[in-house]
Formats: sequence, structure tokens, C-alpha cells
Amino acid sequence: MSNSNGADDAAHQAAHDRRVADITNALHTGTVPYATRARLEAARGGKLPWLATLTPAELMVARSHGLKPIAAVSATCWMHYGWSWTEGHAQGWEAALSRLRAEAKAAGANAVLDVKMRTVPLQVESSMDFTLVGTAVYVEGLPPSTDPIVATVPALEFVKLLEADVVATGIAIGAQYDWLADWRGNASQTWAGNIESTWLSHFWETIRHRAHAQLRQSAAGQGNGVLAHVNFGQLFEFEGGQNQPKRFLGRQIVIATTVDTRRGVPFPHDIKMVIDLHADGTPLTGHEQHHQSYASNEQTGAI
Repeated sequence: MSNSNGADDAAHQAAHDRRVADITNALHTGTVPYATRARLEAARGGKLPWLATLTPAELMVARSHGLKPIAAVSATCWMHYGWSWTEGHAQGWEAALSRLRAEAKAAGANAVLDVKMRTVPLQVESSMDFTLVGTAVYVEGLPPSTDPIVATVPALEFVKLLEADVVATGIAIGAQYDWLADWRGNASQTWAGNIESTWLSHFWETIRHRAHAQLRQSAAGQGNGVLAHVNFGQLFEFEGGQNQPKRFLGRQIVIATTVDTRRGVPFPHDIKMVIDLHADGTPLTGHEQHHQSYASNEQTGAI
């Protein structure tokens, strides 16, 4: 009996080692692991039930417009910030996006819709998780795409955009992270009355402008406009230690679905921000699922 258990354990360990080797090789080569590829191909061929993140209403409208779900797809990247959070943030999302497109391509999809961007709220030093989850779909009458569209818009909005001759083409990301040390006490205006802190205003404005500039750069070549569903900023204050100044940490994140107008009047060349915020506050802190594109994977909320 013990020999049988030992053989089973060895077989399970060998299978585990093969899966790990397959996944590691896929990460290094930019391909899809064998087991994942087999599952997606089976879903495309109707040999497995399809899965979708779409609501029943979205499924009904999507299918009536020739969109059919193939499978739920996901991708992740855990990025360590060796030099720059700003650069690492963009690199982490780009790596995850590339892997999501690879899964969509393996599924024979034309697009991945309703993409949610998730993070894991773990305090792992100088690193962050970047995870994407969406529904791979194909459009009746079109061949599988070699470069599937990835968009944060839900299926209902994707269909509405198509009806308006606007095509969602991808995701653009802008992020900026910076520190500022208050050596001269410029932020200390306790007795100044109601007066603008121009020092902090300039610092915050610079961060926002750089994040938007990165968004424009990320969107360039993907279309002629963006729908910026997420515009998220934070400013933190840290008391300095002995003989050390007070410090401020600012970060701004802007995420958008890029779009292209096929007919009619084109969008202006300059990107226009269309911020989709609820009347009762930011969608990052509520429980409404609409456009929850940047939140924890454990519960809806801010990063």
C-alpha cells in the first residue's frame, strides 16, 4: 500500500514539475501554456462549455449583434520595481496585456471585452501584481484575429460604439509616481488663512500632466480618441525624522479604452478625456460593477 502511495506521489510530483516547466517556458517565450491553449481551443470548438464575465442582458444583446463569447481569459504579471515605480507600472500592465492577447489569439477571438484590471493587496516590498480578466469573443463573419482587440468597455457599450461607427481598439495606460521633499517648509501654511499652496499645486499638476502625456503616448497609433474610464490620484504626506524634511508622495493613474472612428467626422487629433465617474463618488470605491477597471481582486474598491 505504501509503495502504491509512493508511486502516486511521484507521479503527481512529476506532473506538477511538467506544468511548472510549461508555464515558465511560456512566460519566457511569450506563448500560452499547453494546458491553457488546449482548454481555449476546446472552448472555441464547442467541446467545452463557454464562460463569460458578461451579464445575461449583455449576452443577449451581444449575440443579437453577431458577437459570441468563447471563453473567459486572464493574464497576470508580478512586477518588481528595481528602478522606477512609474516605468514598472507601465511595464507590468503591458506584460499582462501581451499575455491576455496571446490567450485571446489561442482562443480564436477577435476581441476581449469587459476587461477588469485587478491588483492583489499584499505588501510585498517594491512590487505589485497586475492581473487582467475579460471575455474573449468572436464576430460572426470575421476570421480569427492575429492581434485581438482588448477593451475595458462592456459588451453593451462595445455594441453601441459599433452602431455609432466607432471601434474600440485597445487599452492605453498613463502613470506617474514622484516624491517631493519640503526642505524649506513650503507646505506649512497653518497661519496663512485661506490661501492656495502653490508649491503643492505645481507638484500635483506636474504629476497629472506627465501621467496624461504617458496616456497619449500609449494611445498613439491605436486610434484617434480615448474613453478614459479611470482617472485615479493620491497624494500622501510623510513626517520627516530627525533633521529630515516632511515628504510628499504623489501618484496618478489614467486608464482608457482607445477608439477609432471609421466614418463620419473624426475625433480631434488631441486626446480628449471622458471621465466616467458616478455622482456619488469614484467608481473605485463603490460597489457598482460598472467600469470597475482598477480594483482589488478580492473585493471592489480602491487599490
